[in-house]
Amino acid sequence: MTRQTWPWRNVLITGASSGLGRALALACAAPGAVLHLSGRDEARLAEVAADAEALGAQVFPRAVDVRDAEAMARWIGGAGQLDLVVANAGISAGTGGRTEPPQVARAVFETNVTGALNTCLPAIEAMATQAAGPDGLRGRVAVVASLAAFVAAPGAPAYCAAKAAVQRWAEALDATERARGIRLHAICPGYVRTPMTARNKFPMPFLMEAEEAAALTLRGIARGRVRVAYPWPLYLGARFAGGLPPGLRAWMFSRFPAKDGGPVG
Repeated sequence: MTRQTWPWRNVLITGASSGLGRALALACAAPGAVLHLSGRDEARLAEVAADAEALGAQVFPRAVDVRDAEAMARWIGGAGQLDLVVANAGISAGTGGRTEPPQVARAVFETNVTGALNTCLPAIEAMATQAAGPDGLRGRVAVVASLAAFVAAPGAPAYCAAKAAVQRWAEALDATERARGIRLHAICPGYVRTPMTARNKFPMPFLMEAEEAAALTLRGIARGRVRVAYPWPLYLGARFAGGLPPGLRAWMFSRFPAKDGGPVG
């Protein structure tokens, strides 16, 4: 079967050692591609790098914590030309039916919001100094949010809020960065089969494989969509649920098991 090819030669992806990040890395891997991949698990990251190299890509793996602003700035600043940067690293957590512990809320925001900023901000500044490519752009930056960004689910308050923050930030910033030839994209997936979702005890409608999610993500970016939300039925459901009165929404979510507590990534 012929693999889809994408127009970006130099790609940087955080959280590439598993799940959607791994699928994105392998989808972008091709002869001539240069991939800069990060993750916290060096062994798993090395496996992804080997798989991507087998597909013809040149890979530079780096074990780096997205919460470390200085380390991220050094890594991204030294990567050279960047056509596409994907801020994918993130963790998930829920209340487990109880009050969300303060340390869990802080961990979610530090990784999913601060980590995304530590990826995107130095990438944008690096791209601003690059020459424009054939498409007239200096580069693209994609932030992986979630359909949870549109629903204030009581079972995962920090996760929903963090994803809403990066989704809105990316969409708002795209409007001004276009003037510098840089595009931003807010990626809002539904349920993707990954280690992060494996422990969910509640129904996950339209659950998709990571490879399908990666293809939908890259296709949306290639088409220039600011918001890449999928699958459509679940996106519409999330927008509907997000528009319900808070009391009714809380009652509705109380009918289902709560997301397990404690961060996982």
